[in-house]
Amino acid sequence: MGGRLYPFIHIGPLTLGSYGLMVATGLICAFFILRADFARRGVSADAEAIIGITGLAGLAGSRLYHLLESPAEFFADPWPQLFSTMGFAFAGAIIGGFFALLLLAKRFKMSPLLMLDAASPAAAIGYGIGRIGCLISGDGDYGIPTSLPWGMSFPNGIVPTTERVHPTPIYEFLVAILIFWILWRLRARSLKARAPNGMIFAAYLVLTGIARFLVEIIRINPRSFYGLTNAQAASVVSVIAGVALYLYCRKAKPVPAR
Repeated sequence: MGGRLYPFIHIGPLTLGSYGLMVATGLICAFFILRADFARRGVSADAEAIIGITGLAGLAGSRLYHLLESPAEFFADPWPQLFSTMGFAFAGAIIGGFFALLLLAKRFKMSPLLMLDAASPAAAIGYGIGRIGCLISGDGDYGIPTSLPWGMSFPNGIVPTTERVHPTPIYEFLVAILIFWILWRLRARSLKARAPNGMIFAAYLVLTGIARFLVEIIRINPRSFYGLTNAQAASVVSVIAGVALYLYCRKAKPVPAR
C-alpha cells in the first residue's frame, strides 16, 4: 500500500517539518515519563530541564555522527550539511544524550547510574515516537522491498520510492513501546528488591542494541564493518557495554531503603 506523506505541515504562513514535530512530541512524552520515574524514586530534580538539555544534546550528537560517517563529503561542503534537517544517527543520539545526562547528574547531585536508569524508559518512548516522524515525512528510513501485506511505498517522500518496502519506522516504534514497558516493569521490581543503580540502563543498552541490529538486516544502509552497517557495529558495542555494566552492577551493594 502507498501512504500519503506529510513531510511538511502548513498552518497559514507557517511551515513545520513533520519529523521535527514528532521529535518534539517524543520529548514531551519523555518528560512526563521521567517526571513519573523521579516521583516513584523520591528524587527531586527538574525533569523539564533534563529532557530539554538531553534532547538537544542527543539531536546534536545524532546529526554530527551522521555527518562523520561520510567525512570526505562533509568536509567538502560542511555548513549546508551541518544545518540540514535531514540525516540523523541513532548511535550519535545515545552518545550525545549519555554525556549530557552525566553532566546533569553532577548538576543535580545524583548518582550518574541513577540518572541513566531514570532516563532509560523515557529515552525508549521518545525514540519510538520520533521514528513515526521518519515514517510520515518519508525520509528514507525504510527497508528493503517486500511482498508482505503491510509493505508500503513512498512515492512522495523526501526520499521517494515506488516499490513496496518494509516500513521499518513502524517496526521500531512498536519495539520501542515494548522496550519501554519492559524497562518500566523492571524498574518497579528493582525498586522493591533495592537492586543496584545501573541495571535499568544496562537493560536499555542491550535491548535497544539488539533491536537496532535486527532491523538493520532489512534496512538499505551500506555495509562497512565486516559486512555490518555502521548502526549494527554501534549496536554490537551497545550490547557489549550493557552486558559489562550488568556484570559490574551485580557486584555493587543494594540501594539503601528510603
